[in-house]
Amino acid sequence: MHPVPHRSIVVAPATSQLEEIEVRPPGQGELLIQVIANGLCASELPTWLHGPPDDTPTALGHEPVGRVVEVGGGVHTIAIGDIVTGRWDESFAELIVVPAEYAVVVPPGLSYEAGIGEPLGCVVEALRRARLDTGDRVAVIGAGFMGLCLIQLLATSPIGELVAIDVRDDAKQASLAYGASTAGNPEDMDQMNDAFDVVFEVSGTQNGLDLATSLTRPGGMLDIVGYHQGTRTVDMQTWNWKALDVVNGHVRNQRQLTDSIRRGLDIAASGRIDYASLFTHRYPLIDLDQAYTDLRTKPDGFIKALILINEP
Repeated sequence: MHPVPHRSIVVAPATSQLEEIEVRPPGQGELLIQVIANGLCASELPTWLHGPPDDTPTALGHEPVGRVVEVGGGVHTIAIGDIVTGRWDESFAELIVVPAEYAVVVPPGLSYEAGIGEPLGCVVEALRRARLDTGDRVAVIGAGFMGLCLIQLLATSPIGELVAIDVRDDAKQASLAYGASTAGNPEDMDQMNDAFDVVFEVSGTQNGLDLATSLTRPGGMLDIVGYHQGTRTVDMQTWNWKALDVVNGHVRNQRQLTDSIRRGLDIAASGRIDYASLFTHRYPLIDLDQAYTDLRTKPDGFIKALILINEP
């Protein structure tokens, strides 16, 4: 008799619990996935912290990697036993049913950490939307997980100076280790107004957005990668006067994201970036609340949490 599968749900502010679930067989064009692990995304932190809306238990998670255990009809490019990834909601679960068209097979040889495709695809998509030229001076504001992933990708390109900006010492040290030319605090940038051809704002903060506006040169590009959970103000006069190209680096089209996930995993498989090392802290599914707590407080050395569900 097979054990009953479980998933984690948020039932109250900063409180998760496991519940038993019934999982249906995959239908036409679908896959049944045994989830190996999930990345923990800061975008879901407010829901965990404040509790589910209307007090309705809420399932989170959208950065899974897992093993295919059953294939629905009409699926011919993915087989049982393949390790796959994609953006699938409510994935803090032992088993999930997903559409095969948005599944990316993880290249052979990659660890399951390196196979967490959704956040890598988001960074790749933001980079694809940027206008980069050989020798450009580039700044990355915010050296958390997304910023450090972006720095690794930028370090493989033929740009010029690559400057990382963050308030945390460990983040600045990690930036240098992953390829930044220099790393500094926001207050160190007072003399750098209009100094950069391309600025990536990855902090998701008002201060980060204001600093990005100041640092981007006239005619330069400002790529907004940070996830802004709240109202922001922008200096539209400066954006106008500088004739900035402002790009929303986010992607909501599932097909585009799937393509960028595939491209990102190919880069990781080539060995040119060390994506797996960004997952610094590991937690079993039962300890999801501790993972969110650490994501919020960021102990020294914390970059990204990995939630282990069916670890090989």
